[in-house]
Amino acid sequence: MTDQPHHAPTGPVIAGVVPGQSARVVREAARQAALAHVELVVVHVDTTRFVAFEDPDGYVHSSTGDVAGAASEAALGDVRRATAEALEGDAVAWSVRQEIGDPALALIRLAEEIHASVLVVGTRKRGLGESLREFLTGSVAARLSHRQRRPVLVVPQDDPVGADDQLPWE
Repeated sequence: MTDQPHHAPTGPVIAGVVPGQSARVVREAARQAALAHVELVVVHVDTTRFVAFEDPDGYVHSSTGDVAGAASEAALGDVRRATAEALEGDAVAWSVRQEIGDPALALIRLAEEIHASVLVVGTRKRGLGESLREFLTGSVAARLSHRQRRPVLVVPQDDPVGADDQLPWE
């Protein structure tokens, strides 16, 4: 037992999402935000752009091209529409924003900036390309759990792999 009082989390809940991901991630993040009476911040991280440099005041300058910019805006629009559909009729306050660069590092940077209470991410269906990327860089959830102090909630897919089935990377 500790002498320090327990304080409920007061910062927003961050949901890291990608276009086409199960709505289950956003709905679970909204549930967490509602339970804590905090805002939900839904975040798409554009991996086609990266941080070129950051000003002392925190403004991030990115490196991108016109094609990447159009794809980035389309992805953000997809995330915004999917979030609105998933949370239709839900009373939780929410917003959508886009960050750039490495997903885990971008979510960590944002969590520090807005003093988030918890990070919510989902598992992804893996194809060969996703398995290779994850092998080389590690999963976003694993990297979040080792590189910052906030709790990380990992929401499984709608159709998880069965106990006796082979995992996608095996």
